[in-house]
Amino acid sequence: MKTMTLLILLLFNCGPSEKKETKTEIMTVSNIINLVQKNDLSSVEEALINGADVNTTDSQKRSLLLLSTMKKQKEMTALLVKYGADVNQQSENLDSPFLYAGATGQTELLKLFMANGARFDVFNRYNGSALIPACERGHVETVQLLANTKNYPIDHVNKLGWTALMEAVILGDGSENYQQIVKIFKEAGAQMDIPDNDGVTPLQHARSRGFEEIVDLLK
Repeated sequence: MKTMTLLILLLFNCGPSEKKETKTEIMTVSNIINLVQKNDLSSVEEALINGADVNTTDSQKRSLLLLSTMKKQKEMTALLVKYGADVNQQSENLDSPFLYAGATGQTELLKLFMANGARFDVFNRYNGSALIPACERGHVETVQLLANTKNYPIDHVNKLGWTALMEAVILGDGSENYQQIVKIFKEAGAQMDIPDNDGVTPLQHARSRGFEEIVDLLK
């Protein structure tokens, strides 16, 4: 009788339900990435509460925070930052949430990231700052914020030998947005005459492109 009882207990304890999965184990990497991309705030928060890694990355090493920044999901981004997401975490191509927000002119997110540990010495694949592509694309509000932020590397030079000011002159179209950007740099105390790798200054480039208003600002 004792032998039979023991055998029954062993069979019961070793059945297919021996290991009960936890919520954290069920929440796979692909699941939480999908939830972020779907902008499912409540499910993402539940996953984080139950131990999911807020700095989870996809196959391209893009973090949850970078993915939400790329989709311009303000509430999701704020939620991930609340749970400690790294605003400087870089992907395979060296994008980070902070760098991407700058490049795409998401000034509100930039402010959030700057209040939560954004570093100014982390650069993109062109060794550029968040400010440089913002200038290229004419994001005036973003340029205004970064150029006037204490200790921001306003005169940083990228792999092409260009500063943010040079980027605005060479890749801009001389329109009002780019004129405003040049004025912002001037008022912020940027070095206005840093040449490119060929020794050509922003003023010389502006003259060669016929940007008379910018020429007047750079004189």
